[in-house]
Amino acid sequence: MTARKLVLLRHAKAETPGELPDFERQLTDRGRADAGAAGAWLAAQNLSPDLVLCSSATRTRQTWHGVAVALSQAAPEAPAPEVRYEDSLYHGGRTEAVDLLRAVPESVATVLVIGHNPTISDVSLLLRPDGGAPATEGLKTAGIAVHEVDDWSSAEPGSMPLIAEHTARG
Repeated sequence: MTARKLVLLRHAKAETPGELPDFERQLTDRGRADAGAAGAWLAAQNLSPDLVLCSSATRTRQTWHGVAVALSQAAPEAPAPEVRYEDSLYHGGRTEAVDLLRAVPESVATVLVIGHNPTISDVSLLLRPDGGAPATEGLKTAGIAVHEVDDWSSAEPGSMPLIAEHTARG
């Protein structure tokens, strides 16, 4: 059985909270560049997703757009992944995120989850067999953690070794 890959991506740099509701915060220019750099890194690592689970917030949707453009430029012949915008990745925590992973069909080889901190960093630490070294602030904006698992239904704490980490900068 081929190991499956889970790619956790914290959204890219967003505007400072201001007049708009948090849900509607947009990416900054640097955030847009970093999202593209994240997509380019994923393409270089051969980590094109079959399924994208993305928070429904504006900044995560914009992050996915930047990643998707970079992935399609790197491999224009690759099929587009299925994309699901999930409110639970905005409103929920690590339990809701892990529940989404358990429901992924076994035919899916690579899943990209785009969300927010502290949830994305918490999920990465939770899934590591050793619990991981606690980071002071977790993944930075456009931070990526790649985990490996045998099957999605066994997504449990301590079940997915971390195989790569990267912070994308454009």
